[in-house]
Amino acid sequence: MTQRIYYRDPYCRRFDAVVTRAFDHGGRPAVTLDQTAFYPTSGGQPFDTGRLDDVEVVETVDLDDDPDKGDADRGEVAHVVARPLVEGARVSGEIDWPRRFDHMQQHTGQHVLSAAFDRLFDNRTMSFHMGGDVSTIDLQREAAPADLERAVDVANAVVWEDRPVSIRFASAEEAASLPLRKEPVRQGPLRLIAVEDFDLSACGGTHVARTGAIGLIAVLGGERFRGGTRVRFACGGRALTALRSYRDAVAGSVRSLSVLPAELPAAVERIQAEGRELRKSITGLQESLATYEAARLLSNAPETGGVRVAVQVLEGWDAAGLKAIASAMVTSSAAAVTLLSDSSPVFVVVARSAGVSTDAAAVLKQLIARFGGRGGGKPDLAQGGGLIGEAAEIALAARQLLQP
Repeated sequence: MTQRIYYRDPYCRRFDAVVTRAFDHGGRPAVTLDQTAFYPTSGGQPFDTGRLDDVEVVETVDLDDDPDKGDADRGEVAHVVARPLVEGARVSGEIDWPRRFDHMQQHTGQHVLSAAFDRLFDNRTMSFHMGGDVSTIDLQREAAPADLERAVDVANAVVWEDRPVSIRFASAEEAASLPLRKEPVRQGPLRLIAVEDFDLSACGGTHVARTGAIGLIAVLGGERFRGGTRVRFACGGRALTALRSYRDAVAGSVRSLSVLPAELPAAVERIQAEGRELRKSITGLQESLATYEAARLLSNAPETGGVRVAVQVLEGWDAAGLKAIASAMVTSSAAAVTLLSDSSPVFVVVARSAGVSTDAAAVLKQLIARFGGRGGGKPDLAQGGGLIGEAAEIALAARQLLQP
């Protein structure tokens, strides 16, 4: 059994311990200790890393999978290490404090944010995940944008009031009489995290001692998810990193478009609208030119057994244009055609006239098998994209396959 120091003292960075067991965990050396400050992955919070003497701890794993354990702050914890340690050895442990404190900010911020949604809108948090850059909570019901803003305002007010965050343990019977935000899943003694006059939750994670240490709770977005809302957020140092990222993105866009920051959304919408109109114009022009391009290509195509075989890499034509040219070619003359874009990855159209024996779909399938990509079609017309290689090399292979 491992005494879990972090349950009672999440600010403990260094500790001394004895290796109680040395073993192999998933093909990697691991040890258990008589006590540890290393937090294992649990409850949406990632594991701690750090060192035992001069040996790196690369992962921390909770080996106690019994939810009905009798002692809330004990249970076997495995420390996966970079090289083996000897059973019985005395070691000095040190956790990666910046990583731990980041996790403490995110996890405590989640408690406050979830409590805000619960208090304001009776919208319960169903799950929590702490990612490498952004964390998420999944709300039971959909939340309107105005609800997100109101919840984050209330949550940050609690942060800036610098309220105490306390740890206590309670029996199942005692916990049943307490106003917990969410009914606990596990049985037996519970570890409770209380944000003064705002939230009380059963939780095994690490938390800051006062809400002010969260710094800031920034909601970065929300989208519908499984009948509810998935809220993306960042706290403390992560919120600052996100702000800097958005600042740089906005500043770069403002410079490129020569507009003020407040004018940026309208400028982007205008450019998108102009792009759509340009694409329509290009499509119309290509459709008009397709007939003439088809005639030009057919006039230069060699004829075998009364069938013209044309394989050509065309510059400046998109997928719709290549398809229009190929269709025009096989309509106006007995032909077997492969047209390729000059871009990378390569787009390919294979077509043949009625009465010509070439199977366009089979030709495309063999090209994809050799050069990758995806696509499909029918014996008379097939198209695909994502082919990797020089367009000329793909064209050569197509010519060898494209025989009537």
